[in-house]
Amino acid sequence: MNKLKADIIRYCRLRSAKETVSFPAFLSGLLSPRMAPVVLLRLAEMAYGTLLLRPFAKVFSTLNLLCFGIEVSPRVRIGGGLFLPHTVGTVIGAESIGENCTIMQGVTLGSRRPDIGFTPSERPVVGNGVMICAGAKIIGRVMIGDDATIGANAVVIDDVPAFATVGGIPARVLRMGRGGESAGGSS
Repeated sequence: MNKLKADIIRYCRLRSAKETVSFPAFLSGLLSPRMAPVVLLRLAEMAYGTLLLRPFAKVFSTLNLLCFGIEVSPRVRIGGGLFLPHTVGTVIGAESIGENCTIMQGVTLGSRRPDIGFTPSERPVVGNGVMICAGAKIIGRVMIGDDATIGANAVVIDDVPAFATVGGIPARVLRMGRGGESAGGSS
């Protein structure tokens, strides 16, 4: 429940840019259509963590796919503060995703080969504060550093350092934040 609370608080803060979140704003955030897929994701995660409820994890995941067009394995460890502004066509099959991440529509995170059994060691690991833009693909065992930005339609097959902005096919570093140097010349 703490993760869901963090998800809703982040959503409310993004919406209003206020530091504090009132109870009515919190309740409104909980009922928002942008939060419904996150609520289902958290219910699946909770059910998967309890052996007797594990069959319901698949039900919540299937509802998310049918209603919102997002496929998320209940095995993915996802930190609080997740924001999914649009979900259609998104597949989240990472090993883990850090806190305060934003994932846009049409994003794929997954293994390089068909992996029905969900082998975590073959899946991406996403750090905290990462922004993954529309249509990006992060494939295989890659590490995405904290506060990185993955550009729209980028195909990431190698590790991405913290604070980097990457783009292209295959993705390459376009810019480094926090005092880093640009890899692509002038921006």
